[in-house]
Parts: sequence; structure tokens; C-alpha cells
Amino acid sequence: MVCGRRRPHRGNKKTMTEQKLSVALVTSEQRGMFTVLVDGRELPATAAGKLVGEAASRLDFPVVGDDAEVSLHDGGLKAVIHRVLPRRTILLRKGLDGSGEAQPLAANIDKVFIVMGLDGNYNIARLERVLVAAWDSGALPVVVLTKKDLCPAGELEARLAAAVLAAPGARVLCLSSLTGDGLPEVEAELAGGARCCFVGSSGAGKSTLLNRLARREAAQTGAVREDDARGRHTTTSRQLYLLPCGGQVIDTPGIREFGVEYSGEGLAVSFKDIGVLAEGCRFADCLHTGEPGCAVAAAIEAGTLPAERLENYHKLRREIERQELRTDLKKRLEAKRKQKSFGRMVRNIDEEKRRLRGG
Repeated sequence: MVCGRRRPHRGNKKTMTEQKLSVALVTSEQRGMFTVLVDGRELPATAAGKLVGEAASRLDFPVVGDDAEVSLHDGGLKAVIHRVLPRRTILLRKGLDGSGEAQPLAANIDKVFIVMGLDGNYNIARLERVLVAAWDSGALPVVVLTKKDLCPAGELEARLAAAVLAAPGARVLCLSSLTGDGLPEVEAELAGGARCCFVGSSGAGKSTLLNRLARREAAQTGAVREDDARGRHTTTSRQLYLLPCGGQVIDTPGIREFGVEYSGEGLAVSFKDIGVLAEGCRFADCLHTGEPGCAVAAAIEAGTLPAERLENYHKLRREIERQELRTDLKKRLEAKRKQKSFGRMVRNIDEEKRRLRGG
């Protein structure tokens, strides 16, 4: 019996190279499920198994604002995300799960709108903390003070001045979403199709502001407690909105605790006023903790620099140093583990060679 040559099996399943890929914009993310905008349509999407399997950290997964390569399935009703394209900017915070891993909030943004209410939500220390992350993102921070109509009588000027001092190099806007006062200035920041991200604590007025900009009930709003001006987390996912003014807004859930994930020169930029003062210190390595001839301490005594600002600078610097130390220690431990694994492999090879030689 003569056997003929077996024909190669031709399945219907297409390989990655055969799949037609399109570039899509990731417009929402919630618990590992995504929505993408492709060819003018929003479709539900999931991450491809290969993308998930090769991801080394959260940063390798899609983020709202990402451009990604996707394939379409089920007659073009669903999408699979295969690859995230290189990012221009990325806003990060330190993860709250104890791992210390960076948590991405939004990608490819031009501006970070730090939203803070002028009522009980007002907190300069929190503003300074978020500003560090905003500068680190590569985008331009814009401070948006909401609830102008609820600011206690006689305190508006002082609170506005304190915000300006806390945000050197960033524009500070003051508005009331209720009356619309100051809203055109926000729309001007979004002109030309600018993409921004809203960041702020619950009760800051992010959703109310978004609804005014969208001219519809785009986001759910919630009541604010009278005792501490905190609101419920009405935004539970990250969502990108296309606005009538031509701009784009990525809304994020309210953040009460914002851990700084250091990735650049955000601390130095955000506190550059202290850096300028430090140039006048007697010692080049002055830590501004009581050294003689400290120009920063002199500014505090003169009343030109709030003592609270220096205290928050030291607090953030220590937090960043601890984060860097943990990251460096993690890298050293991983390298040590790999070195041990390699040494074990070499020993096993040597033992196998001796066994084959009969030694």
C-alpha cells in the first residue's frame, strides 16, 4: 500500500498576521472591560490573551485615552485589543493595594484639571500632592476651583491666593457650575480639541462641571454631606467624553487618598518656589530643617512662604524617597532571585555532565 502525502490542515482560525487590525481610541475602562471608539462607533472590547499574558504591570494594560490596535469580531459588534500604541503622556498614582505598583489613570492627555471645591472640600495639602503627579505626567496642570457660590463670605480672595501660591506655573481658574460663572474660561482651555483629565476628591464638583461642559446629564451627580463636604463616589469607572466645545474630558472616580508615584521631576517643578529660595541658602546641600543661613527658613519668618508649604514639601519628599527605596529593593531582590536561579541551573548542568561521564 502506497501512502500519499498528507495535506496540510487548513483551519478557519486566522493568525494574528492575517487578522485585519484597526486603530481605536480607548474611551472607558471598568474592571478589565473596555469600550473603544473605532470608525466612529463605540464597541465593547476585551484585552487579547497574549496582551494579558505578556503584561509585566498595570502599565502594560490599556488605559482610557490610549490608542490601540484592535480586531473586530461578531460581525463588527465587538473588539479585541491586541497592542497599546506608544503614549505621549500618562497620569499615575501609587496603587492602594499594598503592592506599591503604579496605577495609571489616563493616557495621552494634554492637561490635568485638578478640581477642588471652595467649600469644605478645599484642601491645599491635597492640591500640592496631586500637582506633583500632574507635572510628572507630562501634561499641563490646570487648577479648577469650583463652588465659588458656596465659598464662605470674605474668604474667596484668600483661598484663591493660597491656591495660586501652591501651583506655580499652573493656571488657576475659579468658577461656579451652578451659575456658569467662569465656565467660558474652562471651555477656552479645551479649545482646539484638547484632551484633559478631571482629578479630584469626591464632592469636588467634577461631575457637575462635566455636565455643564457637555450641556447634558453626562455624569451622575450625588449629594454632599454637610459636615465634611464629602460626596459619594458617583463616578465608578474612567470614561472619556467628547464635548460640544471640541475638547475631550476623561472623568475619574473621586480620590480621597492620592499616593504619589514618582516618575520624573514633578516635585521640583511643583515646589519650584522653594527651589528658587534654596539658591540663597548658605550651604548648597541645605535640607531646610534648621541649618544656619537657610533662605527658606528666612522666607517663612518673613511671612512670604507658609510654613505648611515647606512641611508638605518635606512630607512628599520623604514619601517619594521611600517609594524609590522600595522600588530599588524590589529590583535588587528580583535580580538576586534570577542570579540564584541561574546558579542553580548551572549546577544542575554540571551534575548532569558528571552523571553522563559516569563520575
